[in-house]
Amino acid sequence: MLERWTADRVLALAPDAASQKAGSRLAAPGPWTGLGAGEMPPQDREDEGGTTAKSGVWGLCKGSGDQAYRTAVDLDGPAWSCTCPSRKLPCKHALGLLLLWSAGSVPEDPAAVPDWAEAWLTGRQDQAQPRPERRPAGPADPAAARRRAEQRAARVADGVDTLGRWLADQVRHGMAGADRAGYPPFETMAAKMVDAQAKGLADRLRTAGTRPGSGDGWPERLLEDYAVLWLMLRAHDRMDRLDGPLAAALRTRIGWHVDSAELLQRAADQGTAVRDHWTVLGSRDSDEDKLTVREIWLRGEQSGRTALVRAIGSPGQAPALALPVGERLEADLVFHDAAAPLRAHLAERHGPPEPAGEPAGCDAESAALAYAEALHGEPWLDTWPVVLADVVAVPDALGWRIVGIGGGSGSEGPGGFWLPVDRSRAREDALWRLAAMSGGAGMTVFGEYGARGFAPVTGWHEGRAIPL
Repeated sequence: MLERWTADRVLALAPDAASQKAGSRLAAPGPWTGLGAGEMPPQDREDEGGTTAKSGVWGLCKGSGDQAYRTAVDLDGPAWSCTCPSRKLPCKHALGLLLLWSAGSVPEDPAAVPDWAEAWLTGRQDQAQPRPERRPAGPADPAAARRRAEQRAARVADGVDTLGRWLADQVRHGMAGADRAGYPPFETMAAKMVDAQAKGLADRLRTAGTRPGSGDGWPERLLEDYAVLWLMLRAHDRMDRLDGPLAAALRTRIGWHVDSAELLQRAADQGTAVRDHWTVLGSRDSDEDKLTVREIWLRGEQSGRTALVRAIGSPGQAPALALPVGERLEADLVFHDAAAPLRAHLAERHGPPEPAGEPAGCDAESAALAYAEALHGEPWLDTWPVVLADVVAVPDALGWRIVGIGGGSGSEGPGGFWLPVDRSRAREDALWRLAAMSGGAGMTVFGEYGARGFAPVTGWHEGRAIPL
């Protein structure tokens, strides 16, 4: 019998909120016929050493025309196929089918798979067959690749010099007029950074451009952004004198891309992949340049390490990677080079996700110290992931704060340690939900903590993980 997914895991695959609603409306047997699910028997292959079974769900959904839409989902991918004309992936029919299956409304009978679904799943099965290991091919022309790298480095250096002069002018002339000038000056400079292939600097400039309209105290926040940018520019000028991990982290922050194939191959050669049972602490989607970026935080049970895996979906599509919050999976992770290693690539999974217990947390003071330690490694670090235990969200005249209730250094009261809430990252409705769930009692909360405060991502209520 197939291990069914939760509805939350299914909905996490949706490319947008509208698809979630449309898929939920199709999560009823009414429009469906020919429903089925099961594990397809492995196909024998004489040219390969191994075989791979495929788990799938299929069904016909009545549409507006005469022909029902043929919908099938490869659960091992996951991947989906549907004859509907939607450009969104997965479409509402695939989401509805998965929700039906997760609710136990799809019979499991792999012997009754229709020919059209069997043909598609078999094709997916062929793609999953192991292939002889191949090392990443090097550039066809190493000399040309070296010239391209040198040209890019020169463009980035020119961009760094341009931005440095601009920042000096902003501080020299004062920030009193920044709110009158508005966002355009920041966008103009950010566009120049994109042309210089320094997208990371462009993103920081665009964030800085939102400060003048962010309410009381905006000059201080803007000056902080300027200071971090200036620090990165000066570190870039001294790149050859930085430690290897710190230089690699800076390059990534500025905008250099990390090649996943090269990263995985190096980990295979050096045996540096970290195999562990990883609990999924949180997941969050955001829009960047018309793409959907999914951030997934994990914590290893044996290693104790926290990891951030990013997945990107094409316009109108959700990222293919979706891990259920509050569950755990055994997998190999490969971490990017960094002075404070966090970013990682999900290399190989060893079995399906399974329920996980509530993660252990720390008090507010320990969370601040964890961020300080990470910041010591990478001084331009914005936030660090932490799990807080026995805390509540409390609104007051100065804004929300996160306080502990269990006594000790994390408790509320005279001398108690508490964390402010970063309102630029935390939604108002999420904070009220967090306060309502706690009911005044302490609860476990995962989120990101940084110089501007804590932003909750997941809360645990009655043993269940609730995305915020």
